[in-house]
Amino acid sequence: MAEAGTIARLWIDTQEWSLGWLHGLQTRMGREPETAPHLATGLDGEQAAYFELRRRGYQVVARRWTNPRMRGDVDLIGWDGDWLCFAEVKTRTERDNTPAETAVDEDKRNMVRGLARAYLRALPETERAAVPVRFDVVSVYKIEGATEFEVFPGAFGWQ
Repeated sequence: MAEAGTIARLWIDTQEWSLGWLHGLQTRMGREPETAPHLATGLDGEQAAYFELRRRGYQVVARRWTNPRMRGDVDLIGWDGDWLCFAEVKTRTERDNTPAETAVDEDKRNMVRGLARAYLRALPETERAAVPVRFDVVSVYKIEGATEFEVFPGAFGWQ
């Protein structure tokens, strides 16, 4: 069994490396879309969090999920065992007095809760009632070429 876990981790690492290499190629060829630096940092952090959660065993089923009738998006949606997790990712390029996870304020939590309700409404009614839901926050720190993660399972609830 340990061998299967090692192979899965190597496959995830290979996918992450390949996407990074392709992004670098795109940049070198001058074909990178113009994105504000803070948005590019956020997208980079979301991708890093995606791979980190997969390494931790999450089965990610949606990235940047939106609903046309609502504002915002859910960064990552995935299964952690029996739990359906709605994850908000916050990325920082330096550590200061304010941790990244504190940026998930009440307004952001309410937006994610509303989007989670919309996502759940799309599930068959028989499954909807039986699905345990959790709201996670992932803090990503990309500092001097190193990436650190802090994952907060169940960081906030429905209330």
